[in-house]
Amino acid sequence: MTALDIEDPDPTDALSPVPMWGSRRELPVVGRVKFCYGPMDCGKSTLALQIDHNLARQGRQGLLLVRHDRSGTPQITSRIGITRTAMEVAPDTDLRSVVRHAWAQGRHLDYLIVDEAQFLSPAQVEQLGELADEARIDVYCFGIATDFRSALFPGAQRLFELADELQPIQVEVLCWCGLPGRFNARVRDGEVLRSGDTVFVADTESAAEVNSAPTRTQTETTTVRYQVLCRRHFRLGDLGPTAGPQGQLRLT
Repeated sequence: MTALDIEDPDPTDALSPVPMWGSRRELPVVGRVKFCYGPMDCGKSTLALQIDHNLARQGRQGLLLVRHDRSGTPQITSRIGITRTAMEVAPDTDLRSVVRHAWAQGRHLDYLIVDEAQFLSPAQVEQLGELADEARIDVYCFGIATDFRSALFPGAQRLFELADELQPIQVEVLCWCGLPGRFNARVRDGEVLRSGDTVFVADTESAAEVNSAPTRTQTETTTVRYQVLCRRHFRLGDLGPTAGPQGQLRLT
């Protein structure tokens, strides 16, 4: 199921049919937007699913959203093997309409969990802020801050600007030299790439590629991988004494 399948009869009035939920609408509070970020392999998706589990156990109702999961399917997948079905967010999805559709079906929502939030558009991030302010929904976003060029993703940049709370993931990912790794280097044939499509994501097990512009040749898709590096070695393009060691984040 994709969010594109949802019909919105009145996209100009996205939050009008807010249901009455007892005294909750009378509370002088708003929801919050929280952005948890870190480099690849730091456990973002695992944390997203853990938070969903904890909130659900408290009796709260939520919705899982994802944009470009590494598996290539509408689900949130963790590299340690945990998987949950989610709703795929398309480039033109109005996230307010997603919530309206849930309300129309009689489903109350206390929170949203958005994985791979760096791939959201700035407008979609603003919609999440509106949902927090006007619908009092808590929004938990998880994603990578910078792309393989060390530039902020547009969605991540808007989250840094608008989120109520910013939290770096505490699970430390190390560069080959032992220093903390912050940069997601894209590597082909032992060389750090400095240009190319921003979106190039894949599962490290099945290598199902997710690419917003699928124009790559077979040679490209069989030699590209990711490696987390510290700033110095990212800048120098130094992949260490054994480039491409077992366990690095491969695309194929």
